[in-house]
Amino acid sequence: MHLQINGKLIDVPKTVTTIETLLKHLELQNKIVVVEKNKMILEKQDHSNTTVFEGDQIEIVTFVGGG
Repeated sequence: MHLQINGKLIDVPKTVTTIETLLKHLELQNKIVVVEKNKMILEKQDHSNTTVFEGDQIEIVTFVGGG
């Protein structure tokens, strides 16, 4: 399946069916992120039940601490 992630077309395995499994696939499950799917910001508690479909536009913003 192809998803547009942060502006790049990415091929992901068929096992990626939700935002939660997408974050695991991208090794971001333990990071603080904000996810936008098709221009709608998702709450973290919705990651496990938000399904991804071919052609979805996903934006993932990670936060980096420091000073």
